[in-house]
Amino acid sequence: MTSFESVTLEVPDPTAADTFYQAFGLSPYVNVRVSDAPTTGFRGFALSLVVSQPGNVDALIGAALDAGATVLKPATKGFWGYGGVVRAPDGTICKVATSKKKDTGPATRHIDQVALLLGVADVKASKRFYVERDLAVAKSFGGKYVEFDTQASAVTLALYPRRALAKDTGVSQEGTGSHRIVIGSDATPFTDPDGFVWETASV
Repeated sequence: MTSFESVTLEVPDPTAADTFYQAFGLSPYVNVRVSDAPTTGFRGFALSLVVSQPGNVDALIGAALDAGATVLKPATKGFWGYGGVVRAPDGTICKVATSKKKDTGPATRHIDQVALLLGVADVKASKRFYVERDLAVAKSFGGKYVEFDTQASAVTLALYPRRALAKDTGVSQEGTGSHRIVIGSDATPFTDPDGFVWETASV
C-alpha cells in the first residue's frame, strides 16, 4: 500500500510562511519551500482543520488572522456544526470546523485532525487512478467524496469535486497555473489527472 507521508506548500517566502503556520498551529502538518511558479485563482485544494468545539474554531481563526490571514467565510453555525474559512498569506485556503455546536470546556488551539482536500474534475476517475497506485480507500460516496486510508500520516487525504470544494471554501472555481503543492509518498514520483504532483518523500 502506498503511504501518504507529507504535504509541502510552495510559497514565495518560506520564512514568512513558516512564521504563519507556526502561529496558526499547522507547522507539524505541512512543510514549505520556495516557488514562484505562476498561479492564479483557485489552486484546487484546501486544508481542513477539524477541532472539538466552536471556541477552538474561533481561537484558531483568530490566531490565523493575527498572523496575516484573510477571511473567506466568517465562522458561523450550520446544520453540520460550526466553522469558517481563511486564506493564508501565501494563498493556501484553510477551513476550520467542528461538528459540535456548543463548547464543553475552555477554548484551546488544539487541532484534532488535518485533511488535505483535493478538488478534482472527476472524483470517480481520480479514485481509480489512486487505487491503481496502491492507495487504499477508507470511505467513498460515489462522485461526491473519497477518503483514503492514511493512518501512517498526520494528514488525511480526500477527494472532492473541484466545483464543490471551491463553493465550500467561498471562492470561484476558476484558476490556472501551478497548484503550489507537492505531496510526498513512498512511491515513485507521479502526477495525477488534475496536475497534483507526488514525489518520493525524503527519509
